[in-house]
Amino acid sequence: MKKILVVEDEEAIGILICRTLIEEGYLCDWARSGTEAAERIEKASYSLALLDIMLPGIDGYELLEYMKAVGTPVIFVTAKGQLKDKVQGLKLGADDYIVKPFQISELVARVEAVLRRSSRGTALTQIGDVLIDLPGRRVLKGGKPVELTGKEFEILAELVSHKNMALSRAQIYEDVWNEIYTGETRTLDCHVQKLRKKLGWEDRIRTVFRVGYRLEV
Repeated sequence: MKKILVVEDEEAIGILICRTLIEEGYLCDWARSGTEAAERIEKASYSLALLDIMLPGIDGYELLEYMKAVGTPVIFVTAKGQLKDKVQGLKLGADDYIVKPFQISELVARVEAVLRRSSRGTALTQIGDVLIDLPGRRVLKGGKPVELTGKEFEILAELVSHKNMALSRAQIYEDVWNEIYTGETRTLDCHVQKLRKKLGWEDRIRTVFRVGYRLEV
């Protein structure tokens, strides 16, 4: 069972998040300050951390460094809602960014998405004659290695972890480039075209009109 660390100094929000996560089947620890969170990180391992930024003691940005060091994914849950704040959080390495107030259903969906991405590399994936080793970052086609750039591989991993689902360009871009999507599609589309050609997946990676892409398996 996956354990999630919630770092939130507002009692009502902390109770709401923990109660919801427990109802969804997760284990949950709640730290009310950055200092308490740091102590918990030293004693236990977590599948995911939900961090406020403005905290007593150690702030969320510093806690993010703790989490990155031990490989724990992080979602910022904060009242700092300006675009520059979100950009900063994502550039520092957060896996997602949720602004208060939020819908609890959205929080659960984002938790599930980040956990899915973080665990997507647990096995080999065979699609047609293409074998994808996500943990080893290797791709074989017909038994022969396929050379992919870092971004091409990350796009492939994103598509594989959401097989048969339509992904928006914004979602793919922000997950792969870890920065805010501004609507410029040329970079992403170019990488997708090269990926299609290298894998022979012109008919498998489908363009979803006005949305993005879908990997059909």
